Amino acid sequence: MSLLHDAAAVLEAGPICDACLGRPFAHLSHGLTNEARGRGLRISAALDADEPFEEPDDCWVCDGETATFDDWAERAIEAIGEVTFETYQVGSRASPLIEENETLLRELADLPEDAGEWFNSEMNREVGKRVGMATGGEVDFERPDVQLLIDVAEDTVEATVNSAFVYGRYRKLERGIPQTEWPCRECGGSGTRAGEPCVYCDGSGYQYPESVEQLTAPPIQEAMAGTNSTFHGAGREDIDALMLGTGRPFVVEVEAPRERFPDMEALEESVNEFGDEKAEVEDLHLVTYEMVERVKRLPASKTYRATVAFDESIDESTLESSLDAIDGTTVEQETPTRVDHRRASKVRTRTVYDISGSLETPTEATIEIHGEGGLYVKELVSSDNGRTTPSLAGELGIDCHLDTLDVLTVEGEDEPFEDEEYFREPPA
Repeated sequence: MSLLHDAAAVLEAGPICDACLGRPFAHLSHGLTNEARGRGLRISAALDADEPFEEPDDCWVCDGETATFDDWAERAIEAIGEVTFETYQVGSRASPLIEENETLLRELADLPEDAGEWFNSEMNREVGKRVGMATGGEVDFERPDVQLLIDVAEDTVEATVNSAFVYGRYRKLERGIPQTEWPCRECGGSGTRAGEPCVYCDGSGYQYPESVEQLTAPPIQEAMAGTNSTFHGAGREDIDALMLGTGRPFVVEVEAPRERFPDMEALEESVNEFGDEKAEVEDLHLVTYEMVERVKRLPASKTYRATVAFDESIDESTLESSLDAIDGTTVEQETPTRVDHRRASKVRTRTVYDISGSLETPTEATIEIHGEGGLYVKELVSSDNGRTTPSLAGELGIDCHLDTLDVLTVEGEDEPFEDEEYFREPPA
């Protein structure tokens, strides 16, 4: 009888709609709406008290807001507009008056403060169900494509379109191109100094006129009708190094995309045409946002091909024995002189998994190196005045330096980057 007693206490607090009556008892009878639950309690309470059944004229708790779920759902769909999406989430802000009334209702009926559920929860669920039925979307409480916020007091619906993510591998086919946009150091990227065009960047605002990001991201952003984009790479090669072979994994994050599911084959062709034979991509896939962290954080081993110049002539056997001494070893590398101004000075240990090579002339060789992620290859060759040990220069006993460097492979050390767990397929 305590349930009917509690329900009667709620009814005695004032005229109340079925949904607000059912909400404090939302923990009972799963599968019912609060409206249906409240209707049942109202009938049962009338039968138990042998009193006439009365329909409420209004509701002092929600002031009629629970009857507007259909209207809010229509407004939510209008707020989404022409945006393509697969998942969504609805949130809401109740008016201060409704929140105050909900608290007062539980006090008057002597119910615990956390009894049942609150108006916000019901609105989120009921409006969300209607949006899903009308659009075919699915609710996602973690990272939806679209987030909807209903503000009852302000009488507004706000739709936020979360970023979309495109994964692929790029090859950089021309030297002198950084991975990402590099603002001019002198003008800070503004393109001007003292009101005049910056002479250091010719007014472009960039230290380098092009980057892999600038050669690949714009067509992706355009195809997805986004407002902005960010390029995330799995590490980066030196500006003067090529990225060849299987390419380097990357993710382009597109903000507020209106078209979330472009044709990937057509997009790949568009990006490669835009890259103008300076950069190209392959294996484009839609992915979840987790792929960004995977690409940025997962340790990756790399294979390099380098041409090395020696200050003195050597023979093949000398080169081979020096490489054998480094093959499979763990080297200690102090922060290289060339980056010491922008990186913390410390000693890093990295493993050379495999190294081999052959002489092209007595003073020049081609070598291939497969090393642990973070291995400084230039210093492995030159020793950087003894800051890297062992090194090729140290084993040879002569000065040598790296002339050109090509990156051939970038692979996850524990598992491949192409983990289908992070792939997204367009809706059928």
